[in-house]
This record gives sequence, structure tokens and C-alpha cells, in this order.
Amino acid sequence: MTHYSKEMLEELKRGTMDLLVEEELIKKLQEGRPLRIKLGLDPTAPDIHFGHTVVINKMRQFQKFGHEIIFLIGDFTGMIGDPTGRNVTRKPLTKEEISENAKTYQEQAFKILDPKLTKVVFNSEWLGKLSSVDMIKLASSYTVARMLERDDFNKRYKENQPIAVHEFLYPLLQGYDSVAIKSDVELGGSDQKFNLIVGRELQRHFGQTPQIVMTMPLLEGLDGVRKMSKSYGNYIGITDSPQNMFGKIMSISDELMWRYFELLSMRSLKEIEQLKKEVLDGKNPRDIKIELAKEMITRYHNADAAENAHQDFLQRFQKGQLPENLTEKTLAAVDGKLAIGYLLKQAGLVNTTSDAIRMINQGAVKIDGEKIENAKLEIKKGETHIYQVGKRRVEKVTIV
Repeated sequence: MTHYSKEMLEELKRGTMDLLVEEELIKKLQEGRPLRIKLGLDPTAPDIHFGHTVVINKMRQFQKFGHEIIFLIGDFTGMIGDPTGRNVTRKPLTKEEISENAKTYQEQAFKILDPKLTKVVFNSEWLGKLSSVDMIKLASSYTVARMLERDDFNKRYKENQPIAVHEFLYPLLQGYDSVAIKSDVELGGSDQKFNLIVGRELQRHFGQTPQIVMTMPLLEGLDGVRKMSKSYGNYIGITDSPQNMFGKIMSISDELMWRYFELLSMRSLKEIEQLKKEVLDGKNPRDIKIELAKEMITRYHNADAAENAHQDFLQRFQKGQLPENLTEKTLAAVDGKLAIGYLLKQAGLVNTTSDAIRMINQGAVKIDGEKIENAKLEIKKGETHIYQVGKRRVEKVTIV
């Protein structure tokens, strides 16, 4: 049995963007039974980064409070391709690609979720059994006008971009998943709000109590601006090495650190408030960031790896493995930021921006000891980092 409390509700609401409808969630929690919590993921790529884990962390909170976790792998819907946020039709994956990716997803998700208390289901189990008649009946439960209320469909329609008929089926099939497993709460990223509401309406259509919709924000990447994505090169992969993970976390701004604590850390809200108070009282935010880095590495590797990564970081940056005569330069931002190529040139680390891009592509440029691969990287005003080109050219630069 689970027992409702205001503290539990606050923890479950932590970091959420949409909660539809809070009063209904309270009512369900007060029933004192384990709720069926659904998270559906289409295995469209083999690896998970920290951005993906935001919603899985929310699942872990529900799990901690004794609720039933249903980790739904969209092996059927993955073959259609989720049109969410797309300006063109997504290329469907093959059954083999989905199967391989699904294995990796499970392994990586179980670094957060307790596998013994998690039910893994595949939506091909029920969607694969729908007949043509069933599919037509399902399609008749929603209008084209309602589908076009969705931002990405609406935008594509207005711009005369093609929308394939099967893309309209995607939200209906995702919604039908909620009917099939009788979910009480469905979680998703904020970009999934429309799909989750379709699930709520289909449950009502099929005579079930509508699920609660809970969406989580899209986590900002290391640049603190754009969402975390491999294509932007601003991500932390959960399979990254401990040293890489540590260096990347230490490179984020102090402001972004609190965002990561809220959405990624398993520390309670009370503990996080205490850490904020310590910073206000004069504690160096860097020391708090170290705690975050060690927590993440312990979760995805182990405590020894976290400690070793910490010691490695200290040796490189605090025990003189950088030149003793390290100079510090201040550069003026342009529109609040500086492109990495221009920054390296202005700091005197390269002769031209073309040299900078070539050195980045050769893997010869490091920021705070971490090799960078994104030649389009932009550094924001207020950031201070140690930039290194090759073995001998090193400068500490602050953008003002």
C-alpha cells in the first residue's frame, strides 16, 4: 500500500511542466493503491543521454513511493516513426534496428529504475493484433481538425510540407497503448503533451478513467541554451567515461547546475535547498558541482570510478599539471557569446579562425581538459574556462 502525503506530492511535482489534472492525481494517490505509471519510448537510437533520463528519473520517484512502473518499448510505433517536433516525415526503422536499440535502452534505463520492480512491455503485443477494421474504428475516434491543432502538424500543413496519413495514426496508437495497459499516469517530455492528451481522451472513449498527464521539460545541454542533443554536441551520454562525465559536468554554468540538480539528482528538494543556502553563505559552487558530478558517475558507473574521476580532475587542474605561468585573459562577448573559433584566435591560441576549426576537427582543442568536437560551439558571457590547443598553448579566458 502507498500512503499519500503532501511531501510525496511535492516530490512528484518537482521539475514538471504540465500536470493534467493535479486534483485527479491527488484523488488517485489517496486511493492508497499502487498506480500504473506508464512511460513509452520508441527505441530510435541506441544510446541514452542525460536529457532522456529526466523522465526516467521521474519514474524512479514514483517507484520509490511504491507505484507500478510500466516501461513501454514502442517496437510497433517505432516502425511508424514519431512525427513529434519534425518538419519532415521521419524515416521508419527496421524491426532489426528497433530490436537492437530496445536491448540497449533496457540496459541503460535499469541504471536508474529497479529492474525487479519494473514491468517492461512491447506495444507490438497488442497493436500487432489490431485488424484493419480495428484500425479504422480507432481512426474514426479523432478528427483531422483535432490532429491539425498539434503545432508541428499545423506548421507543416501551413508550409505545404507533406504529412503522410500514417503520421496521424501515431498519436492514436500511442494513446491506445494507455487503453491497453490501463495506465493511471503517463509521463513524457514536454513535446509529447499532445500525444499524452490523446491517450487520456481515448481512455475516456473506451470507458476507462482518464490517465493523468505529466510532462517534463527538455533538459538544456552543456551550453545552457539549446536542448541536450547529440547533433548539437552539447550532451552527456550515460555511457560516457567517468573522466568525460566529470569534465563535462564541471564545465556547466553555476546557474545550469541547479537545473541539473532539480531534474537529474536523486537528492530531495530539502537537500538541494540546503546546498543553495551553503552557496549563499559563501561555499564555492564548484564544490557543489563536484558533488553532482560524483552522484551522476556513481549512478552510471560506481563510487570508485567517481572518486577516481574527481582525483584525476584535481591533479589536472589544481596540482600544477598546467603551466605555472598560466595567464588569464578577458574577452568581450558579441551578442552575449563568442564562437569558439573566434575566441581561440582572440586569445592568441591560433593564428586564424580557420586554424581553430582545423585544430578542433583534429581533436587538438580542449576546454577544461575535455576534448571538444563541435567547431560551431558558442561560449556564453560570464563563463570562465581553460582553453588548450595542442600540448603547449594554454590560456584561461573569461567572457565579459
